[in-house]
Amino acid sequence: MEDNFSNYFQETGKTLRSYIQTRVDLIRLQAAGKLSRTVGVLFSMMLAFLLFFFVIVFLGMVLGFFIGEKTGSFTIGFSCAAASFLVLMLLMFLLRKPIQRAVSNLIIREILHDDETEELQERAENRPPEPEEEQDEPVTEHH
Repeated sequence: MEDNFSNYFQETGKTLRSYIQTRVDLIRLQAAGKLSRTVGVLFSMMLAFLLFFFVIVFLGMVLGFFIGEKTGSFTIGFSCAAASFLVLMLLMFLLRKPIQRAVSNLIIREILHDDETEELQERAENRPPEPEEEQDEPVTEHH
């Protein structure tokens, strides 16, 4: 009788250790997945920012040359372009909180959206098929 209890507790202990190890592995994999998604989102945002930066720089040069050619002085042209950049920088400084909030929300939404999508897919895969509803034929009275 004692062997049965001893064996039962040993088996339960093994099962519990296996369960805990599986949970730890699952948490590690979930953390790695979230980290990789976060790094991917940040990398793509940095790349987009870099491209945006180059576009702005070249548009500033175009604006400087354009105004310089119209005024006959490249100094005036590039000074006007620099002044427009200063106005944009001041505007971004004044709107920095809403911009930071929007970027943070975008990152969070991107990360959570992937989790919700995966969870819905898992639920759909694990759900048993719904039984088809049988069509009842209308009852007609025959006299």
